[in-house]
Amino acid sequence: MPSAKEQIAEILQDQPEDSSYEEILRELALAQMVDRGLADSDAGRTISHEEMGRRIKTWQK
Repeated sequence: MPSAKEQIAEILQDQPEDSSYEEILRELALAQMVDRGLADSDAGRTISHEEMGRRIKTWQK
């Protein structure tokens, strides 16, 4: 797995030259969220689709 610095460099290289600071930050944040989600999945920290549906219904009351 590449280091954080290597991942950031790759993300920056993939951005268009006219990317704004905010667009780059969004891409970096998205990459971090994906990495965290994959780590959670690997560690078994997930819930079923059905459970998520039940939880969402409780928010709508």
